[in-house]
Amino acid sequence: MTLKMMFKKKSKKGSENMYYDGTKLLSLKDINGNKPEIYISTTNRTGGKTTYFNRLAVNRFKKNKSKFMTIYRFNYELDDVAEKFFNDIKGLFFPNDTFTSKRKANGIYHELYLNDEKCGYAVTLNSADALKKYSHIFNDVKLMIMDEFQSETNHYCDKEVQKLQSIHTSVARGNNKQVRYVPVILIGNPVSLLNPYYVALGISERLQKNTKFLKGNGFVVEQGYNDSASKAQKESAFNKAFSNSTYNSYNEQGVYLNDNMTFIETPTGRSKYVCTVSYKNKNYAIKEYQNSGIVYCDDKADSTYPLRLALTTDDMKINYVMLKSNDFLVANLRYYFEHGCFRFKNLQCKECILKLVSY
Repeated sequence: MTLKMMFKKKSKKGSENMYYDGTKLLSLKDINGNKPEIYISTTNRTGGKTTYFNRLAVNRFKKNKSKFMTIYRFNYELDDVAEKFFNDIKGLFFPNDTFTSKRKANGIYHELYLNDEKCGYAVTLNSADALKKYSHIFNDVKLMIMDEFQSETNHYCDKEVQKLQSIHTSVARGNNKQVRYVPVILIGNPVSLLNPYYVALGISERLQKNTKFLKGNGFVVEQGYNDSASKAQKESAFNKAFSNSTYNSYNEQGVYLNDNMTFIETPTGRSKYVCTVSYKNKNYAIKEYQNSGIVYCDDKADSTYPLRLALTTDDMKINYVMLKSNDFLVANLRYYFEHGCFRFKNLQCKECILKLVSY
């Protein structure tokens, strides 16, 4: 049974487009024509993504006892995990069901129960290392869900993507298999192209404003926009009071909260050389156009300029330093990027800067 067959949307006639429907996303193959193991869903807020996928997980358990795992970042988020996961969908779809959790292993993870029957687990990324010891317990998990995978405040775990990989490795073993197919659904709002998941998967440099579905190696991405959710936000008296707020644009239009549009164009005037950046065996120049408040990246690096940064260990050369030694400079460049002040000669230059300023 495929993922798309496990959930059939039911709605009243004429309301099919009011709320999010993940059927199309779950039906897609990856860029190689294979079944993906990572499904990424992003739309503007209040579109119904979380409701859809949480209901999917519960329905799967009800139909075939397929257990699921919900993933959070920090341990304190597990304290009210049952209410957090179930409250919204209970009133809509499961009014006669109860959902509870039990703290296990001194709070390292929680067991989830539907009507007193174990249906899954809740874990946190920050416990990834400790969870390795309990991998044998999770060998019945068939689906993993992480909500809010993009942080509005850019508050991520240290090495967050690696921690998710570690948890998935712990889960996708057992049952006489070295590796099981366990799909991961990442749900979020369009906060920043620089979020660690987009950067790690190479999505940042490929995603365009008009992209609806993006396929990669082992993953698919949906970039949706729910018009009814946007209209409801606009009609809110509270949001009308903050009509000029950037945050309202994020709510209503589905734009990236922390990113302004970045441009491939060449500024004019006098510039000041800032540094050279080495990325994928190629040198890039970062220049500041002070009169226009623009920072520009091109591929005409000055080989004599002393400040040279290497993005990765593979880019290290004599007289180049790693980024960690220049946190202040990177923070300033990130500020320019997030305020729409970067320009690029071409897509390769843009990719270099996305890697440079990513969190």
